[in-house]
Amino acid sequence: MLNLTGRQQIAIGVMLALLMLLTRSHHWASIHSLPDASWAIFFLLGVYVRALWVVPALIAASVVIDYVAITWGGVSDFCVSPAYWLLIPAYLVLFAGGRFYARGHSLSLLGLLRLAGVALVVVAVAQLLTSGGFYFFSGRFADPTLAGLVLRLEKYFPPMLGTFALYVGLAAAVHVALVAVFRRDGDPRTLMGTRRER
Repeated sequence: MLNLTGRQQIAIGVMLALLMLLTRSHHWASIHSLPDASWAIFFLLGVYVRALWVVPALIAASVVIDYVAITWGGVSDFCVSPAYWLLIPAYLVLFAGGRFYARGHSLSLLGLLRLAGVALVVVAVAQLLTSGGFYFFSGRFADPTLAGLVLRLEKYFPPMLGTFALYVGLAAAVHVALVAVFRRDGDPRTLMGTRRER
């Protein structure tokens, strides 16, 4: 289990909120091509932040960012439909997956395999909710079929998994680096949530 101070959790929460703003807003011309980090953000919230209120706060922030991007940023509203609200259970699944992973977190090969397994499952469920929900409930597709859903999943799942893996992999690299720094400084508490052997 991770053992973070309240200050560390606040810092991580603020960084994740800024990452959402930068990658979801479509307003920043110099980084316009950065992929949306929202899925990884909700997973990492589950891993690092204990306060539950951050989840509805970031869901609300994502809706506001989308509204601003569509209303004033010229972004297409094609994805806004009755299925848009399926993002909420998708984000909750990602957050719950992060919480589940955090309970058994360890810096080991087994821990890495566990992270990969949990990530694969939660991204698959989130993709089914969002892509499948959009396909069946948005009203944008005439006569949706299971075969059509499979084609959508084949098209959209690999890029979403890749983007998720990129951001979670970067977070894991930063995590490992910070653990090494804390250990080198002799701090008995680490971001791993374990105590250094004396």
